[in-house]
Amino acid sequence: MVRDSALADDLVQECLERALSRLHLWQPGTNLRAWLFTILRNLHINGIRRQQTFVDIDSEVQTGLGGAHGSQVVRLELRDLRRALDKLPAEQREVVLLIGLEGISYAEAADILQVSIGTVKSRLSRGRRALRLLMDGGADAHESIHERESA
Repeated sequence: MVRDSALADDLVQECLERALSRLHLWQPGTNLRAWLFTILRNLHINGIRRQQTFVDIDSEVQTGLGGAHGSQVVRLELRDLRRALDKLPAEQREVVLLIGLEGISYAEAADILQVSIGTVKSRLSRGRRALRLLMDGGADAHESIHERESA
């Protein structure tokens, strides 16, 4: 969600701190993972609302700070994917990342986002289609995605 590993670590730590301080609110027998993801998502949204200023080190620079370098093609594909994800509407990006990256189920995503499973499936379908268009077509696809959404 935050596209920065250091910020993600901070967000996870804050989420766990919040969950532990409110452990009495969790109902045994319910989905703990969905409860934690909901806390994480709400903390992220609150952070955006506060519009905290932070120094964002470009992820390409971060990759060069350590570890083995991948092939140039893979790096370019990852850069393009990151840019395409940034162009998706927030609702679609959330679902694509929750299901595609985190590997959670549709039902868990619906619980986290507080929407129906049908809405999750719809957003995922639109998000995947938009990603394919953006990865294949570049900037023109971005304009057509937003034209379709406004229609």
